[in-house]
Amino acid sequence: MDQVNGSVVTKFVLLGLTQTLGMQSFLFLLFSLVYAGIILGNLFIVFTVIFDSHLHSPMYILLANLSLIDLGLSSTTVPRMISDLFSDCKIISFHSCMIQMFFIHVMGGVEMALLIAMAYDRYTAICKPLHYLTIMSPQMCMLLIVAAWIIGVIHAVSQFVFVINLPFCGPNNVGSFYCDFPRVIKLACMDTYRLEFVVTANSGFISTGTFFFLIMSYIFILVTVRNHSSKDLSKAFFTLSAHITVVVLFFTPCMFLYVWPFPTKSLDTFFSIVDFVVTPVLNPVIYTLRNRDMKVAMKRLTGKVVSSPEMM
Repeated sequence: MDQVNGSVVTKFVLLGLTQTLGMQSFLFLLFSLVYAGIILGNLFIVFTVIFDSHLHSPMYILLANLSLIDLGLSSTTVPRMISDLFSDCKIISFHSCMIQMFFIHVMGGVEMALLIAMAYDRYTAICKPLHYLTIMSPQMCMLLIVAAWIIGVIHAVSQFVFVINLPFCGPNNVGSFYCDFPRVIKLACMDTYRLEFVVTANSGFISTGTFFFLIMSYIFILVTVRNHSSKDLSKAFFTLSAHITVVVLFFTPCMFLYVWPFPTKSLDTFFSIVDFVVTPVLNPVIYTLRNRDMKVAMKRLTGKVVSSPEMM
């Protein structure tokens, strides 16, 4: 197993975030607290939607799935990033690197599809309220979730099948704190121009296209509401503002990471941290603070948890 597909390289070297002991301690504490917040915040949303019957609607079921994906996406990189802070030799095996890349793009593809599904759900609820329950039936909601996972797997496999067969004979420095297709491809011992274009088209252009499609869809919803009743415009904008914020947070780093030619490693690292750390921890905050039903449901769930020990 030391020779994978005829390659010499069996391990890759990851880039550390800092070499200063004081900064390492600070980042260790910061990222540990943030990751704990990611776990607790996203799982709290999932459990709230599961155990509160008032939230058994397509909007909140899609939100619970988005929270699970945020948790999964963050878990592909953040735990290793934290453990590598005090490691002198930041090594990742060939197989672990491939697995990390695969699951990053599975989770990223699923999240992209879920955000489209959530936009469709809001369009139906705001523009076709009388037909909402018919259009967004439980069967349709389940179909959208299954379709999101299929899209995510196809998105990852369509790149992974090319990268797994590349010959690697050195160098093996990834140049980042995690493995990703654009960085690993550059280390292959062959001309990878066409493959780099495939990855850019798959991850970069699709992310950019989906971002502008979602923004245009939200604008279309607001224009439609304004044409029907200007009084409902502020209410619709308030409802959509959380979705728009999440879309911007998720897609902006993706567009820079896969379309931007990486002018500096610091900028690359910054956008990666936004994608894997900042966005997953902010999404639960955005959706709970901007949603009255979620806040009420969370208070009910918290009350039940607190009262249960007293009843025992």
